[in-house]
Amino acid sequence: MSSLLTPYSLADISRPSGGFAMLAVDQREAMRLMFAAAGTPSPIADQVLTDFKVEATRILSPYASAVLADQQYCLDEIVKQNAVARTCGLIVAADDFLPGNGIPVDSVQLDRTVDPHAVRASGAKALKLLVLWRPDEDPQTRLDMVADFVAMCRSAGLVSIIEPVVRPPRRGWVFDREEAIVQAAAELGSTEADLYKAEMPLGGKGAEKDLLAAAQRLNDQMNMPWVILSSGVDANLFGRAVRIAMAAGASGFLAGRAVWASVIGAPDMPMMLRDVSVPRLQRLAEIVDEAMAQR
Repeated sequence: MSSLLTPYSLADISRPSGGFAMLAVDQREAMRLMFAAAGTPSPIADQVLTDFKVEATRILSPYASAVLADQQYCLDEIVKQNAVARTCGLIVAADDFLPGNGIPVDSVQLDRTVDPHAVRASGAKALKLLVLWRPDEDPQTRLDMVADFVAMCRSAGLVSIIEPVVRPPRRGWVFDREEAIVQAAAELGSTEADLYKAEMPLGGKGAEKDLLAAAQRLNDQMNMPWVILSSGVDANLFGRAVRIAMAAGASGFLAGRAVWASVIGAPDMPMMLRDVSVPRLQRLAEIVDEAMAQR
């Protein structure tokens, strides 16, 4: 990294409280499937995704500590239209999703087309990497990818965020999702990355004491700050999940679906983003600040 380049830190993507209330709009083919499920006429053009991502960023970023965008569909337009609020940090996805076996993301590799110096020049403070964790795949391959990613970030003074997501084995082994989430954290929670984005144990469902115990078990594996994602958690349960995860040691969230999924395909999506998604995001940020104040 150039000696003239001051490294960014977690403070650049956090709230004044020190907690994280971060918004994700980096979903790609998964978002296209969401539009299809909402009844948007097919084929769903790339522009549909771009327009939603830019509008969601414009409307919601004033209430987020950071927003995560993808280079493929929206980064250029978000920057061109100055859609990110000045109080909100910009995070860029540096993962290349490879489809297969009938799913949009069957494997992931580091996206070498992402130039860390160029994205920093465009205003980004951090990069994010999705890491698929399967029990029957080589751990060293994952660790090497994370190490390459961290080096990429550090070369431009960017914060590094990893997002391990567990998947069943490719071969027919028994799969315990909850155990896999803990094992993934044990493997990747001590890497040199700056922040860990974790799946919420038990999908955020069940008795509070069970969720807290599961989240504490996850926290025990972490040697870095961590936040939870909202995929797989009912939007109505996500605030509770954030509160419980933070009681166990998490520092906030980086989430998209829990904030904006219900407005996908609405006749007036900008209005719904303002009327539905903004209050949701505001309340989630309040939960983060309340939890940080208790520390």
